[in-house]
Amino acid sequence: MYKLIPLLLIFFLAACEKNLSVEMPAAQELTREATGYYCLMTVVNHGGPKGQIILSNKPEALWFTSVSETISFVRSPEEPKNIVAIYVNDMSHADIHVNDVSDANWNVPGINNWIDAQKAWYVVGSNRVGGMGAPEAIPFSTKEKAELFADQQGGSIVTFAEIPQEYIQ
Repeated sequence: MYKLIPLLLIFFLAACEKNLSVEMPAAQELTREATGYYCLMTVVNHGGPKGQIILSNKPEALWFTSVSETISFVRSPEEPKNIVAIYVNDMSHADIHVNDVSDANWNVPGINNWIDAQKAWYVVGSNRVGGMGAPEAIPFSTKEKAELFADQQGGSIVTFAEIPQEYIQ
């Protein structure tokens, strides 16, 4: 009988651990004061979609001038892994229209149109480059919006996990 107690205790602890969930904090508004984590440059001075990562031990977001830099942070073995939220600009709400993808709209993707990076659809291989002039994985909240963009700007559609390594800076 006493030999069963440790097994039951392990079972209950494992069951409790599965029920623990960290609530994802809300995305933060992009301001002129936001500085890129890697480049230390003002984030809003760069065109294309941006990213932010929130760590469990730091209330302020880490800012990235491009989606590629954001994903680099996530995939890098040298960076912290206590990530509680990864957000990217939803380019379907960034004044990028199928018939009007102008540089002005591309340069100002938005300050509050953030989506969960792991739920986004990405266009890779388009004729657009990111904030640091490198190939960019362009995020959209719906697959339909990503398809419309890819039809006009080229590229193919992938999920967060499928973003190719060459899109990681």
